[in-house]
Amino acid sequence: MLAMTDAAAEAINALTAQEGKEETGGLRFAVQRQEEAGAQLALSVAGRPEDGDQVVDEHGARVFLEPQAAQFLDDKVLDVQQDDQGQLSFAVMPQPGGPV
Repeated sequence: MLAMTDAAAEAINALTAQEGKEETGGLRFAVQRQEEAGAQLALSVAGRPEDGDQVVDEHGARVFLEPQAAQFLDDKVLDVQQDDQGQLSFAVMPQPGGPV
């Protein structure tokens, strides 16, 4: 199952609060396009999970995974990284001890 760092949880909580969806909302991952080397994922702030979504609730933050995204992200960790300009972006990395 997808894991998330404390930093990712804080960023998700900030996003859902900014959108006015902190009570039931979360970050939703959906597969936009399946490719040989992986998948292109679409991220959005959602008010609630859609039917069939897997819900990950860690560190007080929620992530909703549509079924294909859940399968792709099963052995991954969601983190947040900051670039040189201070912009934050979500990063998906292999879980420690998992397949590379």
